[in-house]
Amino acid sequence: MPFLDHVLQRPAYGWQDANGNLVKPTKGQIFKEFFSRLNVFKDRKNWLPFFSWFKVICLVPFFLLFLTSYLHWWTLLAAFVYSMIIMGTHGTIWHHRYCTHGAYKFRNPFWRFFTQNLTLNVIPEEIYVISHHVHHAKSDQPGDPYNAQAGFLYCFLADVNHQPIAKDLSEADYNRVKLLMQHTGVTGNTYAQYLKWGSYVSPTAAITSWLLNWSFWYLVFYLIGGHALAYSLFGAAGFWAVGVRTFNYEGHAKGEDKQREGTDFSENDKSINQLWPGIVAGEWHNNHHLYPKSARSGFKSHQVDLAWYYIKFMHKLGAVSSYKDYKQRFYDQYHKPYLKMKAGSPGDPDKSVDVIIETTSVL
Repeated sequence: MPFLDHVLQRPAYGWQDANGNLVKPTKGQIFKEFFSRLNVFKDRKNWLPFFSWFKVICLVPFFLLFLTSYLHWWTLLAAFVYSMIIMGTHGTIWHHRYCTHGAYKFRNPFWRFFTQNLTLNVIPEEIYVISHHVHHAKSDQPGDPYNAQAGFLYCFLADVNHQPIAKDLSEADYNRVKLLMQHTGVTGNTYAQYLKWGSYVSPTAAITSWLLNWSFWYLVFYLIGGHALAYSLFGAAGFWAVGVRTFNYEGHAKGEDKQREGTDFSENDKSINQLWPGIVAGEWHNNHHLYPKSARSGFKSHQVDLAWYYIKFMHKLGAVSSYKDYKQRFYDQYHKPYLKMKAGSPGDPDKSVDVIIETTSVL
């Protein structure tokens, strides 16, 4: 069986039925799976998804106190920028383009650590990275851990129900997990430790990293703007942590066919380019599915890509040693042929060539 077919822990309701069709579990089945996998008393190997949601729950009091005690125009603005732009863009920079796809490389471990901790530590790298490789291999097919065709809850609770790695991998398969994770700098378990804890990352390393990260950022926010700013931004991180779980459902058009001609060129899945996620986080999702390993996803002139701007800036500083940029390939393989097809006519091929040259020069 191919590695990506069994590297994730199979849900109780399965990925597909006997005929190979996507299983669309009921809400009851999804919630039953969710709470079963959060039960660390039943199985300590459930610790990582539990820990992931525990951090979200820890942010809830900050969010409530922000709303009840620290809500001012300036804290609201700060919370909006932090949750919508800073946290979102960092997720694209770190979890998406670096940890999963290796779209760029750091000069040394210091800059990797610096980028990793630019924001509050919320999403475990392991849960994101391994499952995202499966997502790209099986986009909108049975086995896709956040298949939008199975509904909102299927995607929203995917980090618990579908994304953790399997707990019974062979040593050879676990070594393949280690290969996918080793560049992230996350401290990995030995195979014996994996069999005990059911995860790549050890509880000690994860908890230590979390406590140090949150302590550092609370102190920084407090020194800048007191408890008002600290509570506001911690609350904003909690808001983002919940909201980001809706992205792949929306980014794959809620499981429907909503791709637009001339805008969405990756036709082997249901991914779409959306203006808001693109502008605030660099998530031009259909572009990304065309070229997953590109450090830039905002290929067109109007496609703002804050994540790319950070990577490019770090390259100029010397912190990033190399990156992959598929913008020109996108134009050559997709955009220019599309414009030529739309502008051309069978009776006047020369005119169509003139139009394509003139149009692309503006871009």
